[in-house]
Amino acid sequence: MAHPLHHAESSARKFGGVPSDYQAVHDWFDASKEHLALFTHRALRHHAQGLFEAERVFGLTLTNSAGREIPVRWIGEQHVREDCQGRIPSMADWLRRIQPEPWMANGHIDRHSGSEPCGDPRFAWASEVAAGRTVLGLKDWMAARATQAAQSALKDPAFCQLNAARKPDWKIGPLECKTRSNIGPRKRLRFAVVAE
Repeated sequence: MAHPLHHAESSARKFGGVPSDYQAVHDWFDASKEHLALFTHRALRHHAQGLFEAERVFGLTLTNSAGREIPVRWIGEQHVREDCQGRIPSMADWLRRIQPEPWMANGHIDRHSGSEPCGDPRFAWASEVAAGRTVLGLKDWMAARATQAAQSALKDPAFCQLNAARKPDWKIGPLECKTRSNIGPRKRLRFAVVAE
């Protein structure tokens, strides 16, 4: 089949009604032609998962102009069979046939340089461990670093003036809580708003 209209005409012959009853479903299956006008566009929706996705989009059934309720999955199955030589492939059938290219296989995380909190903290932690500046595990190192940042913010006069200007009858104060982990007791510094 070359055009969604031909699929819609086929649906009208098979299920009754007129082609326009089915046009939206067939347009949806072939919408990927907008991006690639080759048969490989079918990899996006012409498979078993695509049939169930069509049900989520259009509902379980559609009522044609003859008043008959037709399952959307039947319409989708008809479309896929007409385009895929009588079979309904799985998504895996399509994906297994993708020719791997180098750009597909190598993920890349941009490394952040500087002191601002950004990017993956594991890089900074690994640098600290390699330089012998810490023996903490990643989770504990991140908690300690957050505590240091919070304490620095409280000592910063600009931070205190900014918060005092917002709520003059409130202040930010430390709230200690003890937690236990598999490495023993430790303290975390948390901040709470307290009334004066």
